[in-house]
Amino acid sequence: MPISKASARWDGPFKEGKGTMRPANGGEIAYTAGTRFEGVKGSNPEELIGAALAGCFSMALSLALVKAGAAPKSIETTADVKLEKQDIGFTITGIELKCDARVDGVDAAKFQEIALATKKGCPVSRALAVEVTLHATLAS
Repeated sequence: MPISKASARWDGPFKEGKGTMRPANGGEIAYTAGTRFEGVKGSNPEELIGAALAGCFSMALSLALVKAGAAPKSIETTADVKLEKQDIGFTITGIELKCDARVDGVDAAKFQEIALATKKGCPVSRALAVEVTLHATLAS
Protein backbone atom coordinates (compact mmCIF):
# COMPACT_ATOMS: atom_id res chain seq x y z
CA MET A 1 0.00 0.00 0.00
CA PRO A 2 1.24 3.51 -0.72
CA ILE A 3 2.17 5.93 2.04
CA SER A 4 0.14 9.14 2.03
CA LYS A 5 2.17 12.25 2.67
CA ALA A 6 1.51 15.80 3.80
CA SER A 7 3.58 18.65 5.16
CA ALA A 8 3.17 21.89 7.05
CA ARG A 9 5.19 25.04 7.67
CA TRP A 10 4.74 27.75 10.31
CA ASP A 11 6.42 31.16 10.10
CA GLY A 12 6.62 33.61 12.98
CA PRO A 13 5.38 33.66 16.55
CA PHE A 14 2.12 31.95 17.48
CA LYS A 15 -0.30 34.89 17.47
CA GLU A 16 1.15 36.87 14.56
CA GLY A 17 2.44 33.94 12.56
CA LYS A 18 0.97 32.09 9.66
CA GLY A 19 1.27 28.63 8.27
CA THR A 20 0.53 26.43 5.33
CA MET A 21 -0.51 22.79 5.16
CA ARG A 22 0.12 20.80 2.00
CA PRO A 23 -1.35 17.44 1.09
CA ALA A 24 1.23 15.85 -1.25
CA ASN A 25 -1.24 15.81 -4.15
CA GLY A 26 -3.28 18.91 -3.38
CA GLY A 27 -3.01 22.64 -3.07
CA GLU A 28 -1.49 24.70 -0.32
CA ILE A 29 -3.89 25.54 2.54
CA ALA A 30 -3.19 28.62 4.67
CA TYR A 31 -3.99 28.85 8.38
CA THR A 32 -3.35 31.14 11.35
CA ALA A 33 -4.09 31.23 15.07
CA GLY A 34 -7.16 33.28 14.18
CA THR A 35 -8.54 30.72 11.72
CA ARG A 36 -7.91 27.95 14.20
CA PHE A 37 -9.01 29.41 17.53
CA GLU A 38 -10.86 32.70 16.95
CA GLY A 39 -13.43 31.97 14.25
CA VAL A 40 -11.61 33.98 11.58
CA LYS A 41 -12.59 32.82 8.11
CA GLY A 42 -10.09 30.31 6.75
CA SER A 43 -8.91 26.78 7.25
CA ASN A 44 -7.35 24.86 10.13
CA PRO A 45 -5.97 21.38 10.86
CA GLU A 46 -9.25 20.21 12.40
CA GLU A 47 -11.07 21.01 9.18
CA LEU A 48 -8.67 18.74 7.31
CA ILE A 49 -9.25 15.94 9.81
CA GLY A 50 -12.99 16.35 9.22
CA ALA A 51 -12.53 16.27 5.45
CA ALA A 52 -10.36 13.16 5.71
CA LEU A 53 -12.95 11.38 7.84
CA ALA A 54 -15.88 12.43 5.63
CA GLY A 55 -14.04 11.30 2.50
CA CYS A 56 -12.92 8.00 3.98
CA PHE A 57 -16.39 7.23 5.36
CA SER A 58 -18.15 8.06 2.06
CA MET A 59 -15.83 5.85 0.03
CA ALA A 60 -15.96 2.99 2.54
CA LEU A 61 -19.77 3.21 2.74
CA SER A 62 -19.99 2.92 -1.04
CA LEU A 63 -17.90 -0.26 -0.95
CA ALA A 64 -19.89 -1.73 1.95
CA LEU A 65 -23.18 -1.02 0.19
CA VAL A 66 -21.99 -2.66 -3.04
CA LYS A 67 -20.83 -5.71 -1.05
CA ALA A 68 -24.34 -5.89 0.46
CA GLY A 69 -25.89 -5.93 -3.03
CA ALA A 70 -27.04 -2.30 -3.03
CA ALA A 71 -26.38 0.29 -5.73
CA PRO A 72 -25.13 3.62 -4.33
CA LYS A 73 -25.91 6.63 -6.51
CA SER A 74 -24.46 9.35 -4.29
CA ILE A 75 -23.12 9.68 -0.76
CA GLU A 76 -22.64 13.14 0.72
CA THR A 77 -20.99 13.37 4.13
CA THR A 78 -20.10 16.36 6.29
CA ALA A 79 -18.04 16.34 9.47
CA ASP A 80 -18.41 18.79 12.35
CA VAL A 81 -15.18 18.68 14.37
CA LYS A 82 -15.54 19.99 17.92
CA LEU A 83 -12.42 21.66 19.37
CA GLU A 84 -12.57 22.63 23.04
CA LYS A 85 -10.14 24.13 25.52
CA GLN A 86 -9.50 21.69 28.36
CA ASP A 87 -7.06 21.58 31.28
CA ILE A 88 -4.51 19.78 29.09
CA GLY A 89 -4.97 22.27 26.23
CA PHE A 90 -7.14 22.42 23.14
CA THR A 91 -8.58 19.00 22.34
CA ILE A 92 -10.78 17.54 19.63
CA THR A 93 -13.62 16.23 21.77
CA GLY A 94 -15.89 14.80 19.10
CA ILE A 95 -16.76 14.60 15.45
CA GLU A 96 -20.30 14.44 14.15
CA LEU A 97 -20.76 12.91 10.72
CA LYS A 98 -23.88 13.69 8.75
CA CYS A 99 -24.46 11.50 5.74
CA ASP A 100 -27.13 11.75 3.06
CA ALA A 101 -27.09 8.85 0.64
CA ARG A 102 -29.06 7.91 -2.43
CA VAL A 103 -28.96 4.15 -2.75
CA ASP A 104 -31.05 1.59 -4.60
CA GLY A 105 -31.57 -1.93 -3.32
CA VAL A 106 -31.37 -1.42 0.45
CA ASP A 107 -33.99 -0.68 3.09
CA ALA A 108 -33.54 1.90 5.86
CA ALA A 109 -32.73 -0.63 8.60
CA LYS A 110 -30.04 -2.38 6.55
CA PHE A 111 -28.64 0.99 5.47
CA GLN A 112 -28.28 2.08 9.11
CA GLU A 113 -26.56 -1.19 9.99
CA ILE A 114 -24.08 -0.82 7.14
CA ALA A 115 -23.47 2.89 7.88
CA LEU A 116 -22.73 2.24 11.56
CA ALA A 117 -20.37 -0.62 10.76
CA THR A 118 -18.63 1.60 8.21
CA LYS A 119 -18.21 4.41 10.75
CA LYS A 120 -16.45 2.02 13.11
CA GLY A 121 -14.37 0.36 10.42
CA CYS A 122 -13.14 3.04 8.04
CA PRO A 123 -9.38 3.59 8.36
CA VAL A 124 -9.61 7.25 9.39
CA SER A 125 -12.23 6.48 12.08
CA ARG A 126 -9.95 3.80 13.49
CA ALA A 127 -7.03 6.26 13.55
CA LEU A 128 -8.88 8.85 15.64
CA ALA A 129 -9.01 8.59 19.44
CA VAL A 130 -12.22 10.61 19.66
CA GLU A 131 -15.88 9.71 19.68
CA VAL A 132 -17.41 9.88 16.22
CA THR A 133 -21.20 10.06 16.02
CA LEU A 134 -23.19 9.43 12.85
CA HIS A 135 -26.53 10.65 11.51
CA ALA A 136 -27.17 8.83 8.23
CA THR A 137 -30.17 9.42 6.01
CA LEU A 138 -31.24 7.19 3.13
CA ALA A 139 -33.08 8.89 0.30
CA SER A 140 -34.36 6.92 -2.66
